[in-house]
Amino acid sequence: MKADGPRIRQRRETSGQGLRRFARTAGISASHLSRIERGETDPQPEALARIATHLGCDIADLVPETNGDDSGNDHRRAGPDDDEGSRGTHP
Repeated sequence: MKADGPRIRQRRETSGQGLRRFARTAGISASHLSRIERGETDPQPEALARIATHLGCDIADLVPETNGDDSGNDHRRAGPDDDEGSRGTHP
């Protein structure tokens, strides 16, 4: 599950918890937590739930925000009702 690592780190540090101690209480290794916080890896949903629980927040508070648009999707993709019939071809 995609996580906002810097946000996790900020919340952990704000709560006054060190990385090793927090990782131990959340049931993950300190090295794994460090990689999550640096954005090098994403936690499994169960691990993210434990992190959220120990930070006193919801999982939604620890994942990247979405504003409802699919900015990562290519909106130029041809669909069944597309007049062109296939992507990238022009009359």
